[in-house]
Amino acid sequence: MASALEALMVVAGGSRPQFTPTTPAPLRHARTCYDHMAGAVAVSLHSRFVKLGWILPASQRPASNPKDALELTSEGTKACEALGIDIAATLSLRRRFAYACLDWSERKPHIGGALGASILQTALQRKWVQRDLDSRVLNITRVGRRELSDRFGIDFEQAAATSILSTQTPAQNPV
Repeated sequence: MASALEALMVVAGGSRPQFTPTTPAPLRHARTCYDHMAGAVAVSLHSRFVKLGWILPASQRPASNPKDALELTSEGTKACEALGIDIAATLSLRRRFAYACLDWSERKPHIGGALGASILQTALQRKWVQRDLDSRVLNITRVGRRELSDRFGIDFEQAAATSILSTQTPAQNPV
């Protein structure tokens, strides 16, 4: 339905107003989306995975697969397994493996599906993030800031200055 509405907006013409989020800062920064990470941190992780060649976005996929499906490359498989994610077990689950889940606060994709859930579980186990008891907010720990910055090039300093999470040059060994 959303795709049909977007297509109708294109046909109707006119300019779309620039998106300005009104989401509270903690929810916008990091939260859960069902069983995976969302918010600016998760959008940055998706961007880094694409930039590092770990996942292939929908535009590079065969037409027979869903438009939002993501495929983990061999480099991505090695990187995820180095983090402790069992890719074979994740692939064997009876659910979508990975897809670009549109983030409602950032209007950009984050990683959904079994892979996204595995990334969140790894971040929780390694104490990179902690769940807020009263909401879907994920609090990034000091260890998490360091690890997400060192491993994936996420720049938290610039995020605080601009309120938009960006990425920096990746570390020599991102994993």
